[in-house]
Amino acid sequence: MSEKTVRVRFAPSPTGPLHIGGVRTALYNYLFARQNGGKMILRIEDTDQSRFVEGAEDYIINALQWCGIEIDESVISGGDFGPYRQSDRKDLYEAYADKLIENDWAYYAFDTADELNKLRSDAEMQGNTFVYSHANRNSLNNSLNIGLQKAKDLISQGDDFVVRFKMPEDYELEMQDIIRGDVKVNTATLDDKILFKSDGMPTYHLANIVDDHLMEISHVIRGEEWLPSMPLHIMLYKALGWETPQFAHLPLLLKPKGNGKLSKRDGDKLGFPVFPTQWVNPQTGEKSMGYREEGYFPQAFINMLALLGWNSGTEQEIFSMEELIKKFSLERVNKSGARFDPEKAKWFNHQYMIKSDDAELAKLFNKQLQTKNIDVDFDKLVRIVSIVKSRAVFVKDLWEQSSFFFVAPTEYDAKTKKKNWKENTPAMMTDLINVLNGIADFSSAKTEEIVKAWIFENEYSMGKVMNAFRLSVVGAAKGPHMFDIIEIIGKEETIKRISKAIDALG
Repeated sequence: MSEKTVRVRFAPSPTGPLHIGGVRTALYNYLFARQNGGKMILRIEDTDQSRFVEGAEDYIINALQWCGIEIDESVISGGDFGPYRQSDRKDLYEAYADKLIENDWAYYAFDTADELNKLRSDAEMQGNTFVYSHANRNSLNNSLNIGLQKAKDLISQGDDFVVRFKMPEDYELEMQDIIRGDVKVNTATLDDKILFKSDGMPTYHLANIVDDHLMEISHVIRGEEWLPSMPLHIMLYKALGWETPQFAHLPLLLKPKGNGKLSKRDGDKLGFPVFPTQWVNPQTGEKSMGYREEGYFPQAFINMLALLGWNSGTEQEIFSMEELIKKFSLERVNKSGARFDPEKAKWFNHQYMIKSDDAELAKLFNKQLQTKNIDVDFDKLVRIVSIVKSRAVFVKDLWEQSSFFFVAPTEYDAKTKKKNWKENTPAMMTDLINVLNGIADFSSAKTEEIVKAWIFENEYSMGKVMNAFRLSVVGAAKGPHMFDIIEIIGKEETIKRISKAIDALG
């Protein structure tokens, strides 16, 4: 493998929906690969068939597509290093387990579940914890104790077995992590993990290392929860005589209050999604919220995730994917966990709402209007969106911020009425109708100039007139610039609404 070839992989298990922590791992891998002109691989790690969930693999692929994380090699796009699903590679792994046994880096073990449970129970009664390791392996039911030939005889008879890694007894292992720096572990503290089972399937540890090697992965960028597995994985590379990739372990995503790992329960409790897109449990039909369905822009979602654990070293918070690719570095990823803030997620979406193209937003908003049987000129809709979008967080909020453009008020906000509709207000509003009737150019700028001049000449209170004017047209003390509103709804509709308010409010 060339030193210049950067190849990274995102390797989720299809055991359910993709948590946003997983999306962030995929994103950091993607940014690193693109920045270095490398390849991004999606590998489905389904060695544990007991936890397989129908539809989870498709969910993962579709969620990453919505996020804009482009995959170079996968079960969908193919590639030169496939298959990209571990269950399709299961015939590969046994040879490597055999090689480890031949080179005295692994051994066959025949201990039954009952035997191991008794050992654990006996240890607990003495206040200890049973660990299968160098301290006891030579006295347990394995090929180190009974001999390799007898072990092979038992296997040929059909006895169940596992292959365990033979961890060195006392070896000071020095490791490098791009994010965490030097990591040292003495192998005496480590157990002999299972690598392969008699059902022909490897465990995660063996399959992961073999696949990373065969797929020429240069950098393993994964979550902090895999940090305890790093010593075993590096020892496996050493045992198999392979070059070790560079490791980087990302910090956890923490609950909004910062105490513990973010979970679906936190989202359910506080009312925010923890999955990129909606997940429907295939067994129960239960639906879990997704950022897409809640109205988030994928770019805003990705921008928010990128800054959960990484910073650019500047005050900049809004980044396009291209900017993230250019500026991202693993060296600026934090070691400590990143606290998730649901309100900050909304803030990001609001920023993207403001920056979004008016015509594109109008197309999205028009779908909502069609469900209400409202047909509006598209150019007019673009104009409306342009002046109300700064008040919205999601596209679905646009209706609340602009409904009065399409439907005249049938009710009037009681608090606003009490404060701004006085005994002399109907007379002022009647005079205002006369003023508006006489305006030929009903543009926002011209009507504002004439109406404000009229208010000044009559020595009216600007606030009293304008607040009553807004209440008449909008039905409440809300909305964008008043003269922009009346330009869009037109002179006839404006006067009609003021007249109606005079009659309704008295």
